Amino acid sequence: MITVTNLAIQFGKKTLYKDVNLKFTNGNIYGIIGANGAGKSTLLRAISGELEPNKGSVELGPGERMSVLEQDHFKYDGYSVRDTVLMGHTPLWQNMKEREALYMKPDFNEEDGIKVADLEDKFAQMDGWNAESDADQLLTNLGIKDELHGKMMSELSNNEKVRVMLAKALFGHPDNLLLDEPTNDLDLDTVMWLEDYLSNIEQTVLVVSHDRHFLDAVSTQTVDIDFGKVTVFAGNYSFWYQSSQLALRQAQNQRQKAEEKRKELEEFIRRFSANVAKSKQTTSRKKMLEKLNVEEIRPSSRKYPGIIFQMEREPGTQILEVEGLKAVEPDGTVLFDNVSFTIEKGQKTVFLSHNPKAMTALFEIINGNRKADAGEFKWGVTITTAYLPLDNSAFFDCDLNLVDWLSQFGKGNEVQMKSFLGRMLFKDEDVMKKVNVLSGGEKMRCMIARMQLKNANCLILDTPTNHLDLESIQAFNNNLVSFKGNILFSSHDHEFIQTVANRIIELTPHGTIDKLMEYDQYIYDERIKEQKEKMYGA
Repeated sequence: MITVTNLAIQFGKKTLYKDVNLKFTNGNIYGIIGANGAGKSTLLRAISGELEPNKGSVELGPGERMSVLEQDHFKYDGYSVRDTVLMGHTPLWQNMKEREALYMKPDFNEEDGIKVADLEDKFAQMDGWNAESDADQLLTNLGIKDELHGKMMSELSNNEKVRVMLAKALFGHPDNLLLDEPTNDLDLDTVMWLEDYLSNIEQTVLVVSHDRHFLDAVSTQTVDIDFGKVTVFAGNYSFWYQSSQLALRQAQNQRQKAEEKRKELEEFIRRFSANVAKSKQTTSRKKMLEKLNVEEIRPSSRKYPGIIFQMEREPGTQILEVEGLKAVEPDGTVLFDNVSFTIEKGQKTVFLSHNPKAMTALFEIINGNRKADAGEFKWGVTITTAYLPLDNSAFFDCDLNLVDWLSQFGKGNEVQMKSFLGRMLFKDEDVMKKVNVLSGGEKMRCMIARMQLKNANCLILDTPTNHLDLESIQAFNNNLVSFKGNILFSSHDHEFIQTVANRIIELTPHGTIDKLMEYDQYIYDERIKEQKEKMYGA
């Protein structure tokens, strides 16, 4: 349990929030949402003690332990992978080090023997004898191969370090767990494992994430940072989003009577409660929704970018034909081989692989930026494409302002360019900023604006939700669902895939798995699981 009393945080003259009084209780997972800069990560830092608040206090339940997902991936380079995970349980790690020091003493005496006996007893109480095997199991579940468990952290890639740090945070079943973007750099299978893991724990968990499916799967309550306040309410992200949009529409309809509004909100809550039956945490969340007061539902202050893809011309029947494509890395790693498929009109195809480099290689090949090691491809004569690459750094290696930068990629005067940028939430003096100083999220919004200028009938998107906030992801997602052209994309966002894709092609070193079905059906189909094992293990 975590109790926050009269918390206030201010940076200079800017007050993020004040008079925050919250109690986070055991058995609940709190999804923390808010616009960029609202103070989501700051709240976690204040609760963990990393940041001293301007006012107020944070208290844990008596004797409780807190664990935090750390962001410094180089901090433990001097330790082994397994030891780094064990350090997540501080009392156990200290016990192990103290016992080890005593046993190493050359002049071990009777007093040392008494201390060791006490430490051994506490070690057993903390399930210390299973600690290493538990750490190894966590690492394996998070995709760290067995042969890496004894390696030094400095020998791991950044992606692998992220997973080890997550294992460290989860290790030892802490009473309170703080997770800031835990799904970053995780593949879809590992995210599913984490969803299941968190859904079955009884501790108090606070999580910040841009992954909507993850928040929906694990959250029992939502912490919304808006209007300079921190508010806890029942339900997950989808409930918050849909209810806030409903409240916004109601606020805009001045003629709707108060009683009609209440009935509409009550009907929304009833319908959402019925749908909760699909949730992994059905009972607790349904009870909270039943207790929800309609007065708690109100419009958000969030701003959503205006992402609208329009086609200049209708695509013909021939979209894209791929025959026998192969891509090999310089070190000899086969990313994919014997890849053949034909994209039909109206198909929105997600590409999957155990190796994310495979999708990037395919997209670079069909966009003419990389030569295939074998095979060929052919676009239909009516097809125009707009490509969102994974690495956009080359586009911003200049000192142009946003208006001049965007003008390179389409026809139109300065007013029209400012209009496009305004739709992507660049206002007033923002449009005169130099592009080489933009944040990752701002660069992504610029790239999306660039794509919109093309009026293409086929969109190619390599991990399009990278660096975007929840509002941009939601707006992007909504427009792709209604887009009438073709979409070829990769993503680690479950909700994005499930709502957009109607075809799935998985790239393997030994061919493809190609299915016309929804993503949820694909990942739970036992026959497909068997096929994947054969394709990757062949």
